[in-house]
Amino acid sequence: MPSRSVPFQSTILVVDDERMTLAIIARLLEQHGFRTLQANSAHAASQMIAANQIDLILLDVVMPEMDGWQLLTRLRECYDEIQLPVIMLTATDDRQEIIRMFELGANDYISKPFDPEVTLARVGMQLRLKSLQKAVRISEERYELAARATNDGLWDWDLTSNQVYYSPRWNRIVGREEIDVVDSPEIWWNRVHPDDQDRLSVTLTRYLNGESRHFDTEYRIRHEDQSYRWVMCRGVAVRNATGENIRMAGSLTDITGGKVVDVLTGLPNRLLLTDRIKRCFEEFQRDPTQMHAVLYLDLDNFKYINDTFGHESGDRVLMETARRLESVIQSIDAVAARFGGDEFAVLLESIPNEEFLRDVAARIHDALSAPIAINNGRDVFTRTSVGIAMMTPDMECFDDILRHADIAMYDAKSNGKSRTSLFDQSMRARSTERLDLETDLRKAVQRRDFTLHYQPIVEIETHRLVGFEALVRWEHPVRGTVFPAEFIPLAEEIGLIQPLGNWIITEACRQISRWKQAFPEKPELSVSVNISYRQLLDPDFAKNVLDAVDRYQLDGRSLKLELTESMLMQNLDRASGVLNLLRENGFRIGVDDFGTGFSSLSYLHHLPLDILKIDKSFVCRLNDADNGRAIVRTILSLASNLGLDVVAEGVETLEQAEELLGLGCQYAQGYYFSTPVTADAASLLIHQSMMDSDFRSIPSNSPPVAVVIE
Repeated sequence: MPSRSVPFQSTILVVDDERMTLAIIARLLEQHGFRTLQANSAHAASQMIAANQIDLILLDVVMPEMDGWQLLTRLRECYDEIQLPVIMLTATDDRQEIIRMFELGANDYISKPFDPEVTLARVGMQLRLKSLQKAVRISEERYELAARATNDGLWDWDLTSNQVYYSPRWNRIVGREEIDVVDSPEIWWNRVHPDDQDRLSVTLTRYLNGESRHFDTEYRIRHEDQSYRWVMCRGVAVRNATGENIRMAGSLTDITGGKVVDVLTGLPNRLLLTDRIKRCFEEFQRDPTQMHAVLYLDLDNFKYINDTFGHESGDRVLMETARRLESVIQSIDAVAARFGGDEFAVLLESIPNEEFLRDVAARIHDALSAPIAINNGRDVFTRTSVGIAMMTPDMECFDDILRHADIAMYDAKSNGKSRTSLFDQSMRARSTERLDLETDLRKAVQRRDFTLHYQPIVEIETHRLVGFEALVRWEHPVRGTVFPAEFIPLAEEIGLIQPLGNWIITEACRQISRWKQAFPEKPELSVSVNISYRQLLDPDFAKNVLDAVDRYQLDGRSLKLELTESMLMQNLDRASGVLNLLRENGFRIGVDDFGTGFSSLSYLHHLPLDILKIDKSFVCRLNDADNGRAIVRTILSLASNLGLDVVAEGVETLEQAEELLGLGCQYAQGYYFSTPVTADAASLLIHQSMMDSDFRSIPSNSPPVAVVIE
């Protein structure tokens, strides 16, 4: 019986001019499940082959008119050994004739007279081989179709001969002619980016050594146009019986789009722009007359938008910013990219002069100044700080221009934001100083290298002490005392204002508690503390304040919280909720630097406020010929109508104090009364004021003076 692996009802054509032989073989095959066709000549066989699906031919060598040699030769012109296997039937045992059979394309031969078992075995073997080879061919065709359909380039590395097969798609990824080719590994490895070669080599070696289970890695490969494409490379190794690597095959996928395009905005990302800058730098080294520049942009108030209205609104702002940037540069030789967060960069190639750069920056400022619609039809305004750097001969690498542009951008921020700065060498020193300051500040927050100074708040008419404002000082080991204007903006920018602000509140409460214990017979003093908007956004802010007061067994009346009006206007609803909660617990809320922030006064009706503090810029102009006095009078009238207390800041002369008193201002603070002093000095002031309750005149040329405690 034939093997069960032989397809049932395979059709076998038996060709022999001897009718008896023909009948015997056909009967033998049919008894064992084969379908047979019979032909007594080569001509009849040709007709049957043309009209039927033949799986195998048994062909006699010796026949009249056309013998088996001739028919075999014709068959091999149309069919190969897999498509149509042929077993020759021969009565000869001549060695040369048998060799000739195989040379002409015979698959096997059977000697006459026939041995039935040998005949069946050889027929079955050829049919099984045909079935296996057909399956292999189908698999190869399926693989070829899949390879054509996929976006992957395929490679097959014969490790013994050190030759690699590169598919047409592999070649297309690197810009080569799209053909199947076998070539050396150097065609591949010489294209890998120099910065990625070591990593790729280590990854491959670890895999081939069995130290990792998978080989997959990302790297850059050079295209024929000399640009670099990001690719993902995967592969598997074939090992022999001794475990030796003999072959490795895998795929190469172009992932440049995902690597170099910002998903949110659709702009190029940092990787792509950096690559373009590097190419410009190489061109500049060859020809310094080709001027290139980078503009580095940062949205000035984006963090507030993100924190206040949510990340979805922040994403809308970023997408619209990207669209406007593209509209600005579409007519010039430039590329804009998102570098991450709210930072963007523009590479300007072959610029004519410095004035051209400033003109582009001005157009960017104009484009980004228009309102942007976010959720619920709300409009928000953004501004941007722009830093500009040009390629110069003294640059050692392409990264220098990015660093210079970044430094210039921070210079623009430090000079008031919403402006443009062109890099110069003096900025480098300031940038290094800022970096050192940031490092020191982080350490200082961890070590709590801060102290609070206290400036008295005085009732102008009676000179009675009614409270203090707590002002933080950084005791730097090298710089000495650092004032808030130098480090508070930095603390807000780098996210340290929350821990620093919590420390200030806790320390102020501790000091109030000490004064309460030292002067139990006197009414409680209150201390005003400045609050950052970022603190107000902290969901734990109110809890932290209440915990600090409870810790030192105080009540809310002991602590006054001051915020600038620009901070309050960032999110009225959020501010109102937090401040109402605190006010219900006895805290008084003040607006610091009133009159210098948001022009709308509607927030005065929406927020739980108790105090307005007139900014010192208005106080110093009280005796000028301008509108300083009128502005102060207006603020006092507004506060009176709303039932709010008013404190004038920055009072430095007797004339200013008298003018404020004449206008109806009740409270003041400033150097005329006292500079900010340490906690111990403030304690002496309290004690001195208690000893001289009738004190009424304050010498303007004296150190911190005695005042009367309320």
